[in-house]
Amino acid sequence: MNLFRLAGDMTHLASVLVLLLKIHTIKSCAGISLKTQELYAIVFASRYLDIFTDFISLYNTLMKLIFLGSSFTIVWYIRSHSVVRRSYDKSQDTFRHYFLLLPCLLLALVIHEKFTFKEVMWTFSLYLEAVAILPQLVLLQRTRNIDNLTGQYVFLLGAYRGLYILNWIYRYFTEPHYVHWIPWISGIVQTLLYADFFYYYFDSWKNNKRLQLPA
Repeated sequence: MNLFRLAGDMTHLASVLVLLLKIHTIKSCAGISLKTQELYAIVFASRYLDIFTDFISLYNTLMKLIFLGSSFTIVWYIRSHSVVRRSYDKSQDTFRHYFLLLPCLLLALVIHEKFTFKEVMWTFSLYLEAVAILPQLVLLQRTRNIDNLTGQYVFLLGAYRGLYILNWIYRYFTEPHYVHWIPWISGIVQTLLYADFFYYYFDSWKNNKRLQLPA
């Protein structure tokens, strides 16, 4: 494992911890899209089907368990926690996220590296993760005023994927025959979706003002 991969994993983990901190400590999910969180739960559930059959390393297994457990915990908090669910703004979080599932599944059935159930579901998870942030970005545009923890959460999610791209570039130049077009293209698409958010995030940081996205 190289430094870029480790930094990407830690940044991804930090994004989850920031979100759980916001929800558990403040007892609020204001500004958080349940639709995006449900998509991430599906992403990890379909990606880690091998968690109990293929052992790679203790680190790998722990990370899988953390992302699986945290994604479903966050969905539970927003849907079922007696206090947290009151802060969820369903009227603003209206992106029809289920419409993303079928196109991603069909694409995985057509474009994959190997036609097996686990491989197709892994590919499906890559395609779905690339667009899972869309409901969250739409919600932020509608609410406009973004609190610090929500802004940090989205920034860390985008940064994690950016660091993974650096990891792929590093491995391409240091490992023979390292070519994986599906995760590369999915990761680039995912990172590009954050471009507008990154611009306003750094602008707010530079000018020491509250983060706002244009409607």
